[in-house]
Amino acid sequence: MNPDILTQSVTDAIAEAQQIAVNRKQQSIGVSHLFKFLIQPGQLDRQIFSELGLNMDKLNTELDHEIDSISEVEGSNVAYGQNLSPDLYRLLQKADEVRKDLGDEYVASDTLVLAVVQMSGSRFGDYLNEQGLTLQQVKNKVTEIRGGEKITSKNQEEGFKALEKYGTDLVKAMRSGKRDPIIGRDEEIMTVTRILSRKTKNNPVLIGEPGVGKTAIVEGLAQRIARGDVPENLKNKSIFSLDMGSLIAGAKYRGEFEERLKAVLNEVKKSNGDIIMFIDEIHNIVGAGKTEGSMDAGNLLKPMLARGELHLIGATTTDEYRQYMEKDRALERRFQKVPVAEPSVDDTITILRGLRERYEIHHGVRIHDNALVAAAKLSDRYITDRYLPDKALDLVDEASASIRVEMNSAPTELDQARRQQMRLQVEEAALKQETDEASKDRLKEVQKTLADVKETVSSLNARWEDEKQSLDALSQKKTELDKANHDLSEAEAQYDLDKAAVLQHGTIPQLKKELAAMEDKDHSGDWLVEESVTEKEIAAVVAKMTGIPVNRLVATEREKLLHLADNLHKRVIGQDEAVQAVSDAVLRSRAGLQDPSKPLGSFLFLGPTGVGKTELAKALAENLFDSESEMIRIDMSEYMEKESVSRLVGAAPGYIGYEEGGQLTEAVRRHPYSIVLFDEIEKAHPDVFNLLLQVLDDGRLTDSQGRTVNFKNTLLIMTSNLGSDILLEGTDAQGQISDDAKKQVASLLQRSFKPEFLNRIDDTIMFKPLTMADVEQIVGKLIQRLSARLAEQQITLTITPEATNWLAKRGYLPAYGARPLERTITSVVETPLAKLIIGGKVSAQTSVELTMNEAGNGITFKTSSTVSDQHVDSEIN
Repeated sequence: MNPDILTQSVTDAIAEAQQIAVNRKQQSIGVSHLFKFLIQPGQLDRQIFSELGLNMDKLNTELDHEIDSISEVEGSNVAYGQNLSPDLYRLLQKADEVRKDLGDEYVASDTLVLAVVQMSGSRFGDYLNEQGLTLQQVKNKVTEIRGGEKITSKNQEEGFKALEKYGTDLVKAMRSGKRDPIIGRDEEIMTVTRILSRKTKNNPVLIGEPGVGKTAIVEGLAQRIARGDVPENLKNKSIFSLDMGSLIAGAKYRGEFEERLKAVLNEVKKSNGDIIMFIDEIHNIVGAGKTEGSMDAGNLLKPMLARGELHLIGATTTDEYRQYMEKDRALERRFQKVPVAEPSVDDTITILRGLRERYEIHHGVRIHDNALVAAAKLSDRYITDRYLPDKALDLVDEASASIRVEMNSAPTELDQARRQQMRLQVEEAALKQETDEASKDRLKEVQKTLADVKETVSSLNARWEDEKQSLDALSQKKTELDKANHDLSEAEAQYDLDKAAVLQHGTIPQLKKELAAMEDKDHSGDWLVEESVTEKEIAAVVAKMTGIPVNRLVATEREKLLHLADNLHKRVIGQDEAVQAVSDAVLRSRAGLQDPSKPLGSFLFLGPTGVGKTELAKALAENLFDSESEMIRIDMSEYMEKESVSRLVGAAPGYIGYEEGGQLTEAVRRHPYSIVLFDEIEKAHPDVFNLLLQVLDDGRLTDSQGRTVNFKNTLLIMTSNLGSDILLEGTDAQGQISDDAKKQVASLLQRSFKPEFLNRIDDTIMFKPLTMADVEQIVGKLIQRLSARLAEQQITLTITPEATNWLAKRGYLPAYGARPLERTITSVVETPLAKLIIGGKVSAQTSVELTMNEAGNGITFKTSSTVSDQHVDSEIN
């Protein structure tokens, strides 16, 4: 027999049969080897046998028995699977005869089925006949599947039942209840219905952002067709969703993809308009399957679209439509655009309410209405890079899954009891090894406690199992009610009034009554497990996803926020106005009172160097996030050149670093709830301020890749040394800045920054130069830090007021602020102290007191056992 007359599917099947023989160490390939592969899922012969009523498991078992009956051959020089058995050779000869009778050019896999049922003496053929399979039945089924076509190419089998193979009937899926119900979107569904009813250009394409519900609109239309709630011209139509991925997958040879697509289009054409094709991500058809010397899918669709032989609905995003579809004008003009906008928060709440029951059944939990409202509102406010209703549904799904996982895990009370039991059992085993009286007495106590704990564990365990069974029963009852409601819809659609009456007036009311009774019983007592999803769980999911603390304030955090200003004062000394302004901004944001369209706050800190501007930003980060590293710090001295400004939002397309994103936008995108510090803002190039205008006003910034980054949950702090000399000269002995100095600084600000920039800043705060009292407090704080480090070595460090005053005077210069103090303490205190520790004069369990020496010109280190004077230069600058 000429192997060239075998289709590609049969050739592949023989290769797979050979591999089965090799694995079984059998020399010949038999009929059973070949059909063992041909009845695998996805094969045409399996479809034939299955639709003719054969049990596939029994068929598989029969083939395994036949293969097992063939003897295995062992040997180093044996060639496995290299020969065709006489039966297989006869089958292929018979298949060739059948091919000629049918008028085919090639032997296909369905031809083999026709041949095997005619082969007398073949074990597999005889088995099929015993199962009641007749030649006429197989012929009728093959004709039905082929649609009356002849096999004229090697890959033609790929096209049989192509729509079932590469698509999903959405109307059928909706009737079966396998898809979630579609809530809302009535206007868009009516628009699609009108376009489909047109004479020309009756192919709608849904265009909208990811997650707004484009596919749901098509499913909504399928749902209406299933209910019969459509115009006459759309009744009894089918909507097939075409899977472009499976259509392209495995198309190894030139022309194979086109053949598959043509088979799909032919089925649609033969339906005489009864099939509407839906292609999600329709931009993929432009260029899909295109290789050298072949056409892409878009060009194959154009002729049928032009002649009106194909009803097609497409869906794609705005960007991808512009990037792909609009470039092919000939294809684009065949479609009618339907814009799909993001639904409002109220519409999203309606959608969530409609889907609540499905999520409750799937997860086996109760979802409160306040959880649905919170999901819509919180996702709209805090998850800004995605769209409703998708992001709200994700929150509900995630929160429900979290509760379900907790329900399946041991409750906290039971878990603690089990841990206590384990600890007592370990202690009991250890005490049994001891012989002294104290251990024996302790053993009796442990055994008594252990008995009580075991009883508690047993009781809690039984209670937990009962609760789980109750919840499972409740979930099962909800499933029954959902099925009854679906059956009622189906009965009404089919005008089965008797069935509808039984369901509506008998089954459904009874199920609702039983469900209500079960829910009342479940919520009558104190439960170990939490089975309800509330706004608290939704807020926790949002907090986990975004890092923004939107969950309700617990008591400890409430206290922390109320005392935020006091905590900041401990670290930032002498700047009461600045600390209060920043604290108030944080309190407003956590209370939910700040303008949601702007950042939490924007402040410009002015003042001399070393007075606490940057320190306040660090202190705020530590108090809010427990770490200074949560602050995003941008040193504006790095952005003095015009070319460097683009680094904030990312390099322009075509430049190196384009894919990396901007230093500011990427940092905020990854940490949306943070403090952004623009240090020494006056050193930045003027173009930086133009960039910051939209951040200060609208709380957003678009990076070089077109992504909008949300700054609405950031606190913006800008520091500047502008007007430092004026503030230093205009401050009196009490540390108050004169009105004249403030006016001069304000005038300098207006000359240095554009009015539109200054007008968008919430508050400009002038930091006062430090007074001597402030400096002494800072000295005390620095000594406390040193004392904390020494405490790790069990060394106690204290300082007298006189020594504090001397260090403050020696280390403070108004023009340099508090920064020289650290250098002074390093040289005067830390270095001599280090020498004493290394020399062994100060060791663990030693107290060290810093005092003035008798001459009053240096520091003395007094220890509990040794006095060692260390003199320094007495000159005070």
